[in-house]
Amino acid sequence: MATKLVGKQTFALQNPPSFAGHACVVGKKEGDGPLKDSFDRIFEDPFLGEASWEKAESALVKAAVSTALAKAGLAPAGINCMFCGDLLNQCVGTTFGLRELGVPMFGVYGACSTMAESLALAALTIDGGFADNALAVTSSHFCSAERQFRTPLEYGGQRPPSAQWTVTGSGAAVLSAQGPGPYVTHVTPGKMVDNGVTDANNMGAAMAPAAYDTIKQHFEDMSAGPDAYDLIVTGDLGEVGSTILRDFFASDGVDIASRHADCGLLIFDRKKQDVHAGGSGCGCAASVLCGYLLNGMREGRWNRILFTATGALLSPTTTMQGESIPSIACSVVIAKTR
Repeated sequence: MATKLVGKQTFALQNPPSFAGHACVVGKKEGDGPLKDSFDRIFEDPFLGEASWEKAESALVKAAVSTALAKAGLAPAGINCMFCGDLLNQCVGTTFGLRELGVPMFGVYGACSTMAESLALAALTIDGGFADNALAVTSSHFCSAERQFRTPLEYGGQRPPSAQWTVTGSGAAVLSAQGPGPYVTHVTPGKMVDNGVTDANNMGAAMAPAAYDTIKQHFEDMSAGPDAYDLIVTGDLGEVGSTILRDFFASDGVDIASRHADCGLLIFDRKKQDVHAGGSGCGCAASVLCGYLLNGMREGRWNRILFTATGALLSPTTTMQGESIPSIACSVVIAKTR
């Protein structure tokens, strides 16, 4: 019998794991943004001294993980398993970056929702008694993502106003069975939602319906509303998707605007930085969570956050075949107390 299932789709953890350590590292553009003081390290060189964009992304992952482990006071041998992935084929940014770590790995792909999915799986594993310490990590790099999903930078293609800027960054979190918090207390995995959007330069419109579906289901399962949380964070809908999400809830008579924030809008200053509709990429939600949000909770700014990362599940192949873009969102409740 599913004793930890609340309502239709939400899991209530009986032994919520604690964030033992967390870290985020980013590139220069992200370091020039409003959250610059929350990052553990800012790399001025987009190549990070490597020979390719993909190797640079692997270097980002290495730096985030090593910093998170140091903050947790753990060596790699103290991690029972890790959940990790990125935007690239075969998740090479992550796998090549962590192949020498010697930690059992579960590869995860949820596009830009990967941080929430990795965090959820790590938390469930610890709550189930299968691990004492687990690692959740993901990354993205603007240049490797452009080559993977659109066109190489040398092509010089024009980006429409609805396009978002893939964050160059990585976030890593170490969850432990013991510790003073913050804690992961609930998880609401999402369903694939497809509203027929086909424009790969309008990810916000593609992902907003999935965010709405998961958050709405979470509210129903928990018999709660927006006021149950100090902050409802999506990642990364950008300006277009955030507006759609708020409109969806407004049509239900639910106002989330006063508590809603989006990682894609937090990480850049859209008035001063040319990012069009905001930030995106696995590293967007991961960097904001593992820096700004968790640091803010430790400083007492927020006691309870609903963190919902969103992902567009497309590939260059399906896009060129004219397929629509299915999307998914995963919600994780992070609280100061159990």
